[in-house]
Amino acid sequence: MKPRMLMAAAGVLAAAVALSAPARRRYLTWGATPEEAAGPLPGDDLLPGATLISTRAVTVDAEPGAVWPWLVQMGSGRGGAYTYDWIENLFGLDMHSADEILPQFQHLAVGDVLPLGPNGPHMRVEVCDPERTLVFRSTDSAWVWIFALRADRRGTRLISRNRITSPGAGRARRFLYEVVMSPGSLVMERRMLLGIKQRAEGLGRSAEPVTVGRRG
Repeated sequence: MKPRMLMAAAGVLAAAVALSAPARRRYLTWGATPEEAAGPLPGDDLLPGATLISTRAVTVDAEPGAVWPWLVQMGSGRGGAYTYDWIENLFGLDMHSADEILPQFQHLAVGDVLPLGPNGPHMRVEVCDPERTLVFRSTDSAWVWIFALRADRRGTRLISRNRITSPGAGRARRFLYEVVMSPGSLVMERRMLLGIKQRAEGLGRSAEPVTVGRRG
């Protein structure tokens, strides 16, 4: 078989695997229980017609109060995203993941608008319920990102849900997202959730209390 034919066959096989039901469950619901993946979260109503939804989660061995500060300081030019900075910065997102609480970024409130790189849409804070729920919506209304904190006997369940729609997008673009972007987003978001977990657990074990401010 010629190299081009081998590459084409490999591409078809990879696409088939990426679109299979087990693979989709894996990369769209990593870490989440069936109840978390299917259940409602505050902010779902901000984009009811989402065509792509992912719900991923991790257990943090710390109280919600140790997780919340890392969430509110996230963002471009702020506390970063706790994922692979070098990949984020290939797209000019100016992400530099912090390893400490940054007091200047702890006063987040509904209506605040955070940049997402030089060319992308900004993210507006739609829900800011301390130690419970943080919801962003892109200024082009195509993306809602929900963080929910739920205390349990082990500490905190940190749930991240992305609701995305692409108005007017053709089948080719949707296929590209399903085959490439959705699995790729798992790589980045898994790293982010584990990065928050590591930092929050370190904060939870710290002997020094951290005061987190609130505005609005």
